[in-house]
Amino acid sequence: MKILPRSAFGQTVLLIGFLLFINQIVSYISFAIYVFDPHQQQINQLLAKQVRVVFIDIDDAKLSPKMAQAFHNETGIGVYREEDAIKHGLASAAYFPYRSEQMSLLLGGEAEVRISDGNEYLFWIRAPQAPHLWVKIPLSGMEKGNFNPLIFFMVVIGLLSVMGGWVFVRQLNRPLKSLEIAAEDVGRGDFPEPLVERGTSEIMAVTQAFNHMSKGIKQLEDDRNLLMAGISHDLRTPLTRIRLASEMMQDQDGFLKEGIEIDIEDMNNIIDQFIDYLRHDSKDKAELGDLNVLVDEVLNVERPSDRVITFHPSECPKIPLRHVAVRRALANLVQNALRYTSGEIDVFTGVENDYAFFIVSDNGAGIPDADIERLFQPFTQGDTARGTEGSGLGLAIIKRIVDTHGGKVELSNKSSGGLQAKVSLPLKF
Repeated sequence: MKILPRSAFGQTVLLIGFLLFINQIVSYISFAIYVFDPHQQQINQLLAKQVRVVFIDIDDAKLSPKMAQAFHNETGIGVYREEDAIKHGLASAAYFPYRSEQMSLLLGGEAEVRISDGNEYLFWIRAPQAPHLWVKIPLSGMEKGNFNPLIFFMVVIGLLSVMGGWVFVRQLNRPLKSLEIAAEDVGRGDFPEPLVERGTSEIMAVTQAFNHMSKGIKQLEDDRNLLMAGISHDLRTPLTRIRLASEMMQDQDGFLKEGIEIDIEDMNNIIDQFIDYLRHDSKDKAELGDLNVLVDEVLNVERPSDRVITFHPSECPKIPLRHVAVRRALANLVQNALRYTSGEIDVFTGVENDYAFFIVSDNGAGIPDADIERLFQPFTQGDTARGTEGSGLGLAIIKRIVDTHGGKVELSNKSSGGLQAKVSLPLKF
């Protein structure tokens, strides 16, 4: 299970959120050290001084009611015996151990501090100078503040940070997404127009390098196609002359004439395979089609009168197909099965995960497992059990077509004997 996001947007948002969290912690600690703690110390000092003023002239721990009332009227500070303090709100006040410790240090003896909050903050202090008396000191300006503006401010800052990260990553990802799509097109043999060079300087440099690479690959592809077209044309001309010359041979040279014609056909087939391998079918655009119908059409054309090919269709949805290319791939697989085996051939269709597939299965000798991947390389043939005819481009052509289509092709030996080729094509192109 992956916890951390993989996308640039997710990582950026996570980084911004983490930095904001660290910033809040540092701000809180800094506020506590440099603002809150000195403020509390000042309040404690003020309270201690006021308590000392109250008991500056007290004798034998006796309290004059008139003096207490006059002091209360002038300063708002009241001095009560414990039973009277309870009536005036001491019972609802909360005990604060930390403030009690601090006040004990400031007053030079054991002190107790309680605080009650209502219309105003009331500090109840029992000083060591008169343990049986409670001093009530009101302080204004310490009421609980409304934290809603602070929360709103933090939410706005967080949203603005995330939006800023989103805009930044979006501007960064747009050219990268275009680059990804263009790279996939080039991998399939399609060459898009040069990408617009935009974004950061690094992205622009990568885009410019990709445009140069794509242009170079297209030029090499065009040169290779032109070279192969010229070679094919130049080879077919003398082959045609040889065929004409063989037609003029005497009847007694019939066996020689037949061999020459067979060689000419083989050479034409090899030339056709070269052209098929180089062809990308760029004009063959993917369109929704029925795979079962396409397979049935190919089998009707490729099925010899003296061979048995059994079609086992399964229900398949319409999928994007490059009809000409897929027909060529299926025809090559059927021709290989016909060429290298003499028994019955089975063709299956179906759907698996996000792919539709067709399988061409024969009952021949199969091939060694170690040679399966090697056979997809150009000009590679199997062992003598599967024959040595052709140029070794058949499976390479099929793989090239399937890769261009965004699918995959697999060869495997059957446990009952024989070889099966499975071509999987994506349900969505």
